[in-house]
Amino acid sequence: MFWIELIILLACIVVGARIGGLGLGVMGGVGLAIFVYIFGLQPATAPIDVMLMILSVVTTAGCLQATGGMDYLVSLAERILRSHPKYINFLAPIIAYLFTFLAGTGHVAYAILPVIAEVSRECGERPERSMSVSVIASQQAITACPISAATVAMVALLDPFGISLPKIMMICVPATFIGVMIAALVSNKMGKELKDDPVYLKRLQEKLIDPINKEKKAYVATKASKISCVLFLCAALFVVLMGTFSNLRPGWMVDGKFTRMGMPVTIEIIMLTAAACILLICKGDVEKVVSGSVFKAGAAAVVAIFGIAWMGDTFFQGNAKFITGNISTIVHAAPWLFVFALFILSILLYSQAATVQTLMPLGITLGINPALLAAMFPAVNGYFFIPNYPTVVAALNFDTTGTTHVGKYLLNHSFMLPGLISTACAVGIGMLSIHFLL
Repeated sequence: MFWIELIILLACIVVGARIGGLGLGVMGGVGLAIFVYIFGLQPATAPIDVMLMILSVVTTAGCLQATGGMDYLVSLAERILRSHPKYINFLAPIIAYLFTFLAGTGHVAYAILPVIAEVSRECGERPERSMSVSVIASQQAITACPISAATVAMVALLDPFGISLPKIMMICVPATFIGVMIAALVSNKMGKELKDDPVYLKRLQEKLIDPINKEKKAYVATKASKISCVLFLCAALFVVLMGTFSNLRPGWMVDGKFTRMGMPVTIEIIMLTAAACILLICKGDVEKVVSGSVFKAGAAAVVAIFGIAWMGDTFFQGNAKFITGNISTIVHAAPWLFVFALFILSILLYSQAATVQTLMPLGITLGINPALLAAMFPAVNGYFFIPNYPTVVAALNFDTTGTTHVGKYLLNHSFMLPGLISTACAVGIGMLSIHFLL
């Protein structure tokens, strides 16, 4: 029965991924219904804490976007890139990494990808090099960001085992950043120079590319956009401080034992308060918040996690004896094999948070060292593998030179090499670092 249920689980994931958007969530509900009503599995507890944390963070990020804070950050990025165009292949991924690290979502890359493509072309640099690694950087930073959906899911799972938010960041921030920089170094020699690229030259000849616009309209930042950025960054800082110094969190006597408030509730309170401050002080429009791209993407992620993670938890708990009895020996002998499971599932789920919530509990059940699971965290960044994720598609479209491309065999695309290098390096560095940091 295990194998039949596994096929159903994978089928729901594949169909949900093809539907896209809310597809993962609703197909998770279908799989859950089959497990409960046909196979008689007891439904697991829905991941309510993770969903609420994600929703609170997404709400705050949506308020930042609605009050012009995101546009202000983009203007700062553009100023840096135009001031140092020769180093764009390294500056662009650093900026993409920082944007995601601050905003908590990789979808913020939509705002800076057109700038990267334009500046690369203006300075005669092949856009593929900076565009591809910038998309990868925006994904890797998710597993380093203290307020991303994936990280808060990891905190909820590993905090009871002593692997707190600061420890996860100590492992993942340097590992992912160094991994991205190594990928940028390799990508710096990717493809022919722009002036020699046949696709670019053909597009120029056929006048398919607009002429470079030398006159740029100056961006004027509003007071509200600056204040919203400060409030958002302060909220992120408070989250990190509360995770680092647990004595800052209030506590109560529960059943005769003093218990401090957990990080999930802490994150929810801080981020909702920050959202309220941004709306009140910066006079944000609530309608713009809910209609913005950040909030829409985050809401879709909540639904996806609700269905797919609930289905996954039900499957793993219902087959716990079989899994631990047959797989634990292999995993204990070679724990690094679990990295491949995380990577492959992330390709299917198109979500780091959903991958964490679906598969990391299995790693805990199998008895893998929680610190090692934290080091494996960057392996959930595998959805560049098939080039149909929104940020990947956006990069392909923003690069009018045609250098950022998908090859004849689908998988030989511009994002494959930097994606594999950055992920492998991040996991490897993370595994080495736990021996020194923890």
